[in-house]
Amino acid sequence: MSKYQQRTEKIFSRINELATITEEPGMVTRTFGSDAFIEASQKVFQWMNDAGLKTRIDNIGNVRGLLKSSVEDAKTLIIASHIDSVVNAGKFDGPLGLLTGLDVIEQVIREKLQLPFHILLIAFSDEEGVRFHTTYLGSKVIAGSFDSILLGKQDKDGITLKDVIQKIGGDTDLLQQDALDHNNLIGYFELHIEQGPVLYEADIPVAVVTAIAGQKRVELIFTGVAGHAGTVPMNMRQDALCCAAECITSIEEFALTYKADIVATVGKLDISNAASNVVPGLVKCTLDIRSADEVRLTFACNAMQNIIEEICEDRNIGFQWNLIQETAPVTCSPILTNQLEQSIQATGYKVIQLVSGAGHDAVPMSAVCPVSMMFIRCFKGISHNPDENVELKDVSAAIEIAEHFVQNIASTYNQ
Repeated sequence: MSKYQQRTEKIFSRINELATITEEPGMVTRTFGSDAFIEASQKVFQWMNDAGLKTRIDNIGNVRGLLKSSVEDAKTLIIASHIDSVVNAGKFDGPLGLLTGLDVIEQVIREKLQLPFHILLIAFSDEEGVRFHTTYLGSKVIAGSFDSILLGKQDKDGITLKDVIQKIGGDTDLLQQDALDHNNLIGYFELHIEQGPVLYEADIPVAVVTAIAGQKRVELIFTGVAGHAGTVPMNMRQDALCCAAECITSIEEFALTYKADIVATVGKLDISNAASNVVPGLVKCTLDIRSADEVRLTFACNAMQNIIEEICEDRNIGFQWNLIQETAPVTCSPILTNQLEQSIQATGYKVIQLVSGAGHDAVPMSAVCPVSMMFIRCFKGISHNPDENVELKDVSAAIEIAEHFVQNIASTYNQ
């Protein structure tokens, strides 16, 4: 058994242990601030602390473990991923990258390597944004871009973000102090499952991420007139749901026309006061638009808004377009990407470049330091799903490459 396989099995054991910590039995659900989230954070804290890292949990719930360099005034390399999940998630999205990073750091400690920089391992508290529909809470605090206006946001039960932060032991008055000094950062590295089928189909274990798609999340509100299903004539209805349905299919048609550059998804639909014998009067839905090209992203957003407005006008339906969140596309650091590609080649694997259509904590971090990412092959590209899976051999390859990458940075690093 190779040393990398042994280390991979330890990573898998920890991932399986985290997967048992969940809000709902029989599935992996670990949203920000839940009891399961708190328990998982404590477990990760324990693993970091046991490894010998200087460990703490900050005010937004990020778990931080620092391996200090002996070099005076050394700067910091961040390795990170997240530990929150979507509802009924897979067990690898987030924890795989985090625990692979921990393994690499443990190996540095075992071999007593003297690095010219600190390594800060971070388990981000909220990347998915499930509970408050606000992605990157953890990494935004680290990057110093957290907006305090979010503290008043409420979850579906009316609990505010401020309440949840206090529940997990954080102090909202100290969030700004948890930001890292960007002048002391040399870079950011994240390992993550691909969440797409390219590597699986090519039977290649890893890929270099060259860019991360930007995205716009929009709330669409359609307001018609509720009425009796048996008494309102078909030609006199202001059916909000039928209008929304036409808009959704038009969104799909538009996205298919520009499929080389954008993707668009309506993922949630709410019908107010729904009943089988009532013409729907109010419908809300979400729209997620993504592209690695900022010009195309803006074009698609504006075009879809115009299409929907025309449909609503024709159907005499009131319409609101509420932009909830937007992030610009991110280009990964050419220098770090090149060093990562060198590490892949040096360990005998083929270099594949991919653009990430999914968002990652590397997005807010890119505003304060150079970022790099490596994808790990996952079964059929399935993610955000209990069938999410990876193979031992691919994670073993990722460990070897990540280890080489850290040493590659160290060998070429000039403070």
